[in-house]
Amino acid sequence: MKILEACFLVIVITATVNSSPIADHDLSNEKNVHRNHHRTRRATENEYRRMSPSDRPKCKSGSTMPRPPNEVNTTSRLQKLRALFPAYDGIKAYYIPTEDAHQSEYVAAHDERRVYISGFSGSAGTAVVTEDKAALWTDGRYFLQAEAELDCNWILMKQGETGVPSSTEWLGSLLSAGDKVGANPTLMPIDSWQVIENRMKDKSISLIGNSTDLVDEIWPDSERPAFPNGDIIILNTTFSGKSWKDKVTELRKKMADKNTRALFVTALDETAWLFNLRGSDIAYNPFFISYAIVEENNVRFYLSNKTGRLTPKIAVHLSTGTTGDCSGKTGICVQVKPYEDALSDMKNLNDTSSTKKVWISPASSYAVYSSIPASQVLKERSPIQLLKAVKNQVERDGYERCQIRDSAALIEFLAMLEKDVKSGSKQWNEISAASKLEEYRRMQQYNMGLSFNTISAVGSNGAVIHYSPAPSTNKNLTTTEMYLLDSGGQYLDGTTDVTRTLHFGTPTEEMKQAYTRVLMGAINLAMMIWPEGTYGREIDSAARAPLWSYGWNYRHGTGHGIGAFLSVHEGPGRICLGSVCPVPSTRSALYEHMFFSDEPGYYEPDQFGVRLETIVMVVKANTPNNFGNKTYLTFKPVTLVPFETHLIKYDLLDDKQTKWLNDYHAECMEKVGKVLQAAGKTEAYKWMEARVQQISTSGQAFLTANMLLAFCLVVISRVL
Repeated sequence: MKILEACFLVIVITATVNSSPIADHDLSNEKNVHRNHHRTRRATENEYRRMSPSDRPKCKSGSTMPRPPNEVNTTSRLQKLRALFPAYDGIKAYYIPTEDAHQSEYVAAHDERRVYISGFSGSAGTAVVTEDKAALWTDGRYFLQAEAELDCNWILMKQGETGVPSSTEWLGSLLSAGDKVGANPTLMPIDSWQVIENRMKDKSISLIGNSTDLVDEIWPDSERPAFPNGDIIILNTTFSGKSWKDKVTELRKKMADKNTRALFVTALDETAWLFNLRGSDIAYNPFFISYAIVEENNVRFYLSNKTGRLTPKIAVHLSTGTTGDCSGKTGICVQVKPYEDALSDMKNLNDTSSTKKVWISPASSYAVYSSIPASQVLKERSPIQLLKAVKNQVERDGYERCQIRDSAALIEFLAMLEKDVKSGSKQWNEISAASKLEEYRRMQQYNMGLSFNTISAVGSNGAVIHYSPAPSTNKNLTTTEMYLLDSGGQYLDGTTDVTRTLHFGTPTEEMKQAYTRVLMGAINLAMMIWPEGTYGREIDSAARAPLWSYGWNYRHGTGHGIGAFLSVHEGPGRICLGSVCPVPSTRSALYEHMFFSDEPGYYEPDQFGVRLETIVMVVKANTPNNFGNKTYLTFKPVTLVPFETHLIKYDLLDDKQTKWLNDYHAECMEKVGKVLQAAGKTEAYKWMEARVQQISTSGQAFLTANMLLAFCLVVISRVL
């Protein structure tokens, strides 16, 4: 009770000391409640059944809203898909997931089945088509994008929102006992398949699988991109820090610890990491379509177009014959086999006489899992995930050098861009700016291209979290709108991902408020100290607190892992919270020498978006004690691009945040400034110099009060 009374006192004091922000908070909260009003009671099956595309504003009867230029007409595609239902065991509905056979986050153009059937191009989502309805589930990163791209054949299911059913709840409201639902088990992970199957059983509805994919059947070869067949290169130990033979030896020790006789490797970043090879089968991702099986005495590598891609150099690298045969070879040799043989060889691992199991990742497809009896399977996170995520010394050193080069390229570009936009000497738009930035990156040592399609977003486009510039939505850069730039590169010594938000004129107070609170959240997370064994979900709220105290939030995770010339989004660690952070069996704690993004944001629909993303490395913290005899960890920033001084309301920062910002900017100048000076990049150096001036510490009282206020609001809400 004393805590509650104290909290009410804090609210009164805080309101007196800082009346404007509290008033703004109340108004913005009221505005957000009005904008985001949701039903608070659980929807009934009848309500699910009545859901329709007309629930969406542009699809309402009589709507005069103009159709977005990036909307895709899917009427004919849906008709053709439904026409196949009777021959496909009389199914009444069909699942179309995003993933490929390797459960990849980003898939080759050839495998973009969900994109083809729905028109929605975001990287996350599941489509379900019945005989007369179609629905798409996606998360908060893509609500605005999906609304624009989906035509009025589709119901948009906003995951995590109140009243939105799961796909099984929705289907259960539409179908009858005895009905069948179809799906391709090659494209669905084990846990997803089993959850859907079990929930459908509760309704006496069957989930049936067939390796013949219905979208493949209706997708004309003349329109479909070819099966990927890119070049493969060897990543030598100068960059990897460890030979593939050493990696195999490590894996075998892990396998022995788990009493397993084989490890089936399905993830594309894992086969690339294991064999120290990189490819180009998926845009922006240095992967090649493949599987691997590691056994106690054998290593098999299943490569698409084996004949064309097993070059003499790669054969020597893998200590195998020119045809991939290990006959006559001594030591560890990789047997290279056709990609198509992988599942049949998996079935041949069936050995009822052995007490040892076959290790399969829960992220593997249900087709892989069901190929041998469940009693012989150890379904557990692949040991490669942690080995890959915890970078070795060579990888860490290379990664920091890579970040300095990448930061220098971005700074040089931004200096040029700001000069042109402010002077009006050259007109830039989202597409031309992204293209020019790519040129700057490609000039850097060891660059191998981009790590993802650049998010170059002006004004309202910045509110679309994973916006992708296109001719139909392309906007010019101006001195009146915010500019959100999220970009990255692939280098032989690392993968980069950095976001900065800019304004080339005079920002509004709301823009500055949003930018500063996002920056405060980013600094809060960067300063966190935690005991080893802590998960990302336990520290995510540090980044959201400055936004929460103002009645704001964002619908995406705060941090993702990042690879070493691998995935821009790498598991198993992740920094996220609530509905945007499911907790599957593949997640892990944050360990020393992992790398993560630190990227809170705020998005005002139809106006602007703010996101600030810096890559950080997990390092040991310097603490006076180590309670529990544990190592304590913190973050070290490795992206070194300064923040925008004229967008920061310095009075909101406390002394610790101000000190962190000063130290960060000093490091930017020390490490990247030196590179720019040596290269004679005078304008870029001056641009940077103007942003790294040290600032005084004067805002501590404000933040302390507001952070205490945020805590008290939580206490009061729970008590009352």
